[in-house]
Amino acid sequence: MNIRTKLTVIFFVLVIIVVSIISLSIYYFSSEYREKDFYRRLKNRAINTAKLLTRFEEVNASLLQRMERENPANLPQQYVAIYDKANQVLYRSEKESTILIDNALLTRIQQESEVYYHFNEFEVLGFVLKDKENQFIIIAAASDINGRDALENLRDILLGIFAISVIIVSLLGWVFSGKVLSPIARIVNEVDSITAANLELRLDEGNRKDELSKLAQTFNKMLSRLQRAFFAQKNFIANASHEIKTPITVITGEIEVALLQRRTVDYYINLLKSVLIGIKGMNKLSTQLLLLAQTSADTPEKRFSHIRIDDILWSVKDELSKAHTDYTIDIEFDMAISDQTLNTIGDAELLKVVMLNLMENGCKYSDDNKVSVVLGTGKNEITIRFINKGIGILSDDFDKIFEPFFRGRRSKKIKGFGIGLPLAKRIMELHKGKILVSSVPNDTTAFTMVLPFSETI
Repeated sequence: MNIRTKLTVIFFVLVIIVVSIISLSIYYFSSEYREKDFYRRLKNRAINTAKLLTRFEEVNASLLQRMERENPANLPQQYVAIYDKANQVLYRSEKESTILIDNALLTRIQQESEVYYHFNEFEVLGFVLKDKENQFIIIAAASDINGRDALENLRDILLGIFAISVIIVSLLGWVFSGKVLSPIARIVNEVDSITAANLELRLDEGNRKDELSKLAQTFNKMLSRLQRAFFAQKNFIANASHEIKTPITVITGEIEVALLQRRTVDYYINLLKSVLIGIKGMNKLSTQLLLLAQTSADTPEKRFSHIRIDDILWSVKDELSKAHTDYTIDIEFDMAISDQTLNTIGDAELLKVVMLNLMENGCKYSDDNKVSVVLGTGKNEITIRFINKGIGILSDDFDKIFEPFFRGRRSKKIKGFGIGLPLAKRIMELHKGKILVSSVPNDTTAFTMVLPFSETI
């Protein structure tokens, strides 16, 4: 069952329930009113009859019977009987009683003062009437032919209206559900028309106030994120292919040239050294690409544990100093720092990658191959600043340097792949931290790692 049919059925059921309740209520209260009104009129007729009989001496039972028969205001098949307190008959409208009257009924009326009940097609009322000297038991009965006919007519009208309502509600429900779902159908058609070739298309957001408009706005935001991710992926693949293809092309060319004729041993040694440098560069690039892919897809949080930042920092310094003997790395500690504030939760190997990248970049892009590392603390956080003096970074490039394969305009002459900073940013995000950058061109550049600290190891 599709949504439109479901909405139609729900709308139909709700309206029919409401119409049914209203119709039944009208019929029930009309029936109650008819009965009470009829008993009221019947009681008034009976009291008037009793007063004529008991208060006027010239009115006897025979005259009263004739007056009752000729009274046009009488109710249909009206019958009135009057008894004294000894249950003796004082008056009857007819010689033969149209209802069953016995001593048990008379006793019950004396006990309860008023009794209402039905006898065949008659509605019967028995009550006690008292005056200053006497007490009478009056029983009145009549058939409410007109009231019942009116009630049956009302029932037929309500049933007819109910039947017509079923048809009208079904049609209106179908039209209503179609109108309600038309914006959704429009959204479906618009979404269906969006492909990888036209990700710039956006949904119509309508009045931007109702729920469907908010759905369209949310979907448009998602499309924007997908578009950025799609283009980033395309650029990533194109740049990665270029970075990998370039050293392969260089290595292939060098080998092909060497094979054109016999060469000296020194030439082959230099060739192998050049090929080795190219292979090491490709190895480093592939390692960084693999790490970037893993941190984007995996959940390294499962490998997190309590670690000390200073231990990782000294380890990175030793490793980098051995690989580049011309690099100078100074590590300073803030005077306010304590053992407790050096603790954090994370993956030591991943944080080592971040520090290695920032420390190596600090040396590589400085004028004197020197970087100063300052370890400090903030409010519930650890800060590590990597400061160097060199060419610096233009302010326009601050956001772009964290995009894969982007390299600042002032760093083109220095060899690199443009993957280290995007990888470092992703790792910091996994650790609920961040990387801040500040730079003055041709002067000081500082990258700051900010990590939350943990008090317990």
